[in-house]
Amino acid sequence: MSFTGALRRNVLILSACQALLNSASTLIMTTSALIGFALADNKVWATVPVACMYGGSLLVTFPASVLMKAVGRRAGFLLGLVIGLAGATLATWAIVARDFAAFAAGSLLLGVSNGFGQYYRFAAADIGGTEYRSRAISWVLAGGVAAALIGPNLANYSRDILTGAPFAGSYASLLVLYGLSIVLVSQVQIPTPSGIERYGSQRPLIQIALQPTYLVAVTGAMIAYGVMNLVMTSTPLAMAGCGHAFSDTALVFQWHVLAMFAPSFVTGSLIQRFGVTRIMSVGALLLLASILTSLSGLEVGYFLVALVLLGLGWNFLFIGGTTLVTESYTASEKAKAQGLNDLLVFGTVALTAGSSGLLHQLVGWRALNIVVLPLVVLAFCMALWLSYHRRQHQLPGS
Repeated sequence: MSFTGALRRNVLILSACQALLNSASTLIMTTSALIGFALADNKVWATVPVACMYGGSLLVTFPASVLMKAVGRRAGFLLGLVIGLAGATLATWAIVARDFAAFAAGSLLLGVSNGFGQYYRFAAADIGGTEYRSRAISWVLAGGVAAALIGPNLANYSRDILTGAPFAGSYASLLVLYGLSIVLVSQVQIPTPSGIERYGSQRPLIQIALQPTYLVAVTGAMIAYGVMNLVMTSTPLAMAGCGHAFSDTALVFQWHVLAMFAPSFVTGSLIQRFGVTRIMSVGALLLLASILTSLSGLEVGYFLVALVLLGLGWNFLFIGGTTLVTESYTASEKAKAQGLNDLLVFGTVALTAGSSGLLHQLVGWRALNIVVLPLVVLAFCMALWLSYHRRQHQLPGS
């Protein structure tokens, strides 16, 4: 099998789906805290809708994986997109009606939809097989490059479409993104679960989870997403507090999302050439550089450079972790191993999204960045430890 023909076509379709998913997520992340701040009576709860979105992803990650094992990935993706349409409709109405609780509920449904969509990368791993797994994963995540252009600009230019309800038009535009995704998912060909995958023998989940490879993969992904989300979610509030215009915030987010996904065109090849643990280590160092930049100043340029570095670090650490976790289970163990991975990752994301507004209000932007420093150091040390462990046992990928 070569990375051409049907394989390339299906990976590109999944990449387009990922682009639309990330465009929706970027639009939501760019606007949700600001909408929450406008609608909430107590401004401390401004980021609760963001937490609800990630909470929805958290609730559905394990059930979605098990469901896809039974009915196939395509059916699961379509169900998630229909839920996304419902969530976008409810959130749009909530903004117009100035109903904070309804906006949080709509965000929850959007999160459920997002939880299904997070398995696009694992669908790519199924299609790519052992030989092209890391490349297929990175190509799908490279679809997020389009999100850097679509998400913030769509939020900015559609915010006042519905007069008197800022950003209601932005959420209405999500209906178009989810509709396009339904068309694309209907065309993709993903291998159906085999008999071995559905009914083969399995190790206990705790035994899978305690493997060094699985531990480092999941911890790395948790730290990558948790640190990135904690800082990213607080950025609109920090920039608004510094008096920067929303157009500046949209620009910063545009470059941040570009940095998150543009390296994906080469990340898979870098992993194949240098080893997954080395790439994860570099990712942790880039996150460290982002934090140090955030602590250096409050001008737009500092926010821009910090979030670009944040995106680059997330890319290397998260794609590395995703690639690494696929090496830790058999075909029959895939659903529960992937489900636990995403449950832990998006549990971390939901926690950081919910706490970022509170932390920002209580301690401020500078202290928030200091809080995440030990986590980044932990990710770096664990990647180095696994590299050493693999060399000692003559395992690949160190």
